[in-house]
Amino acid sequence: MIQEDVKETVKEGAEKVKDVIEENVWGTIKDFLNLGIHFKTGNTPIDFTVGHLLLVILAFIVATAALRLIRSFITRNMDLENELKFKSIFKFIRYIVYVIVVVITLSASGIDVTVLLTASAALFVGLGLALQDLFTDIIGGIFIMVDKSLSVGDVIEIDGKVGRVFEIKLRTTRALTRDDKVIIIPNHHFINEIVFNYTQNHKTTRETVKVGVAYGSDTQLVRKILLDCANKQNGVLKTPKPTVLFEDFGDSSLNFGVYFFINDSFSDPRIKSEIRFRIDEEFRKNNITIPFPQRDVHFYPTENK
Repeated sequence: MIQEDVKETVKEGAEKVKDVIEENVWGTIKDFLNLGIHFKTGNTPIDFTVGHLLLVILAFIVATAALRLIRSFITRNMDLENELKFKSIFKFIRYIVYVIVVVITLSASGIDVTVLLTASAALFVGLGLALQDLFTDIIGGIFIMVDKSLSVGDVIEIDGKVGRVFEIKLRTTRALTRDDKVIIIPNHHFINEIVFNYTQNHKTTRETVKVGVAYGSDTQLVRKILLDCANKQNGVLKTPKPTVLFEDFGDSSLNFGVYFFINDSFSDPRIKSEIRFRIDEEFRKNNITIPFPQRDVHFYPTENK
């Protein structure tokens, strides 16, 4: 009899504790989760509570984990350059996925997302116009990465500036100039403008040094000197062989060009400079003159009337 009374007392106590927990603790949690912003759009009430915020955060965490797994799975067999390009595109995809996750989560939790989107339509139009260049840059970055028109290490020329690409991002491309300065190029330039890529097909490029000599000079000797100067220069390839072209009869000089191939077009100003030093030295030794520009002016006397 005593044991039954004790059991009944314990049971009643447990039920009271349960009631207290449900009424006080869980009630407090529910009140906390229901805290938030409450407003109306037209005749439609919108409630955004702490519970909704926590649900969105949880959805973000799950989406981030899933995206990381997908990225790791796709890039596991890629080389470093393609992996970097894919990661840049994947960042853009990730932002789109996050927006979709937020919309779906809010819609599933009872918030009428359509009303919010309709009310914000003018804002979205304004943002779209303000961010037009940004979107163009992003599209340009995607095109660069997909069609492989540009790679890290390429030597490019844009707006008269030459640089070696060291980083390609979704919005901008960075290149290092010969003066050791960094050019930050918005990617829409690669869509709207002509860009010279010196090394897209291969690293070998043909360069030239031009020079004029005085009329009456031995043209065969000039050709021999120019070929020797190019062949002796470090950095000039033996194959294909350098060539010399007699390009034109100028106003005051016979114009020649020596053409040669190099493997590093980024350093071609230094190579050209050294060849010019050699040419000047050899011309002096062989009494070949580089003439000054000349103009003949004729005066005809007129009769005074």
